[in-house]
Amino acid sequence: MHLPFADRAEAGRLLADRLAALGLRGPVVLALPRGGVPVGFEVAGRLSTPDAAAAFDVLVTRKIGYPLQPELGVGAIAEGGEPVLDLPLLERLGLSPADLIQTVGSERAEMDRRIAVYRDRRPLPDLAGRPVIVVDDGLATGGTARAALRAVRSGGPARLILAVPVGAAETVAAMREEADDVVVLAEPHRFRAVGQWYSHFDQLTDDDVLRLLERAGVK
Repeated sequence: MHLPFADRAEAGRLLADRLAALGLRGPVVLALPRGGVPVGFEVAGRLSTPDAAAAFDVLVTRKIGYPLQPELGVGAIAEGGEPVLDLPLLERLGLSPADLIQTVGSERAEMDRRIAVYRDRRPLPDLAGRPVIVVDDGLATGGTARAALRAVRSGGPARLILAVPVGAAETVAAMREEADDVVVLAEPHRFRAVGQWYSHFDQLTDDDVLRLLERAGVK
């Protein structure tokens, strides 16, 4: 696999080609906003067929930050799921889950805001008995992906797949315990951040997400 990817759209098309080999019929493609949405848009389009369209939507997640240093993630939460915390890290920081009640509440409120913006609060597609693909633009620590997979698993999918263009090897290995399949195009050495593996890795806005949802006929 030649790196870097040109952008998220190219990465999504390449990822879709790999996923097509799984032969999934009528999958639900859930993209993690914001960065996963351009990737998931391409995946859903490629996997749709005249007799079995792929459903496409967003699955909203939020990082749970260390209260004294919010950029340090100590867990994550996804809609429909419970907080997934890094308990060993909390112990090293001298924290308990109870110390995060206010932080979790704030992230739930932001998650609800984004659900309202992206989907007008309509529910996710029914996942029971269907193949579900959770898509993001990359996998670094895996905190939000883990929370997303556990939330989706509670919906009873027939098969749960995590698909990312690029990921840190140790994180990819850990995610194999959470998903039935993990599809990743590249696991480069010296992985520092997802953005280093893209030539163009712009920060996306809510409007960017909404435009792609409208193009997909979701909004």
